[in-house]
Amino acid sequence: MLKLFPRKRAASGTSEKLVQRKVSFDWQDTPVDWIPGEPFASHFVNEINLLLPAGEFWFCKLYNQALPLITDAKLRDDVQGFMRQEAMHARAHAGALAQYLAERGLETESNIAFEHWLFDVVLGDEPFGRRLPKFMQREWLVFRLGVVAAIEHMTCVLGRYVLQGTGKWDALGADPTLMDLVRWHGAEEVEHRCVAFDVYRHLGGSYPSRYYLASITMPLVYGLWVRGAAHLMKQDERFAGKRPGVFRPWIWWNWWRHARRGLLPSPFWLLAQELPFFMPGYDPQDEPATADAHRYLEHSLAAQRAAA
Repeated sequence: MLKLFPRKRAASGTSEKLVQRKVSFDWQDTPVDWIPGEPFASHFVNEINLLLPAGEFWFCKLYNQALPLITDAKLRDDVQGFMRQEAMHARAHAGALAQYLAERGLETESNIAFEHWLFDVVLGDEPFGRRLPKFMQREWLVFRLGVVAAIEHMTCVLGRYVLQGTGKWDALGADPTLMDLVRWHGAEEVEHRCVAFDVYRHLGGSYPSRYYLASITMPLVYGLWVRGAAHLMKQDERFAGKRPGVFRPWIWWNWWRHARRGLLPSPFWLLAQELPFFMPGYDPQDEPATADAHRYLEHSLAAQRAAA
């Protein structure tokens, strides 16, 4: 729902206490085509394992810096839970990189190096190695927290998708381990969806800056996703004649085709789901699927092992 004016509420929009679920995954029997007979969709989702770890560790660094500036006790508690969950996400996906993709002969180092350059050099505390004057350091922190808020809205949207729109994966007999990784992660993204937005607003982030940061961040993240998926497909001889690339229409056309078959979220659907974030009255509390998230976390095999 598009809202023109924000409503007044407490600094924290998260009702429950965020807890870290110390999950683990066994990748021994997971094939590269974890959706049987669907290499394009399998590679497309596998790219998430390359894209997320560097970014989520970067989130944790930023929130460690932001924590002393937060004056609301509940929001401070939210941030601590958020960091613990994000660190677990990063470790889980990094494990998939080392124990799943790399062991199956896929080159991932170049993509990972690019992600680290983006987060540690371009968006680091000293961008491109230049130390900022002290009066700019807080503004640079809030700027980057706005980037995180935009990304977290995107991950919440994707979390809703994997919880509600991936029945075709089950019907095709997709690998249960990788489905559990993606759905467990998606459920926690829905669960902690308010934190990044709340911190950005609490520390003075404005609507105009949120608007332009999202305008830059959202196309960039989707471009990185397609770029990384193309890198995996280039190593698959089944796509040898296609020359996959982020600037080639073939991969975008096939993304749309596979979305129509229920294997991936449609880029047009994603665009529609991102639009509310650009409205002045946007509030992540209004995002649905919280009940779906908690329901899945109660039945996730990895989460059950962590609880035990």
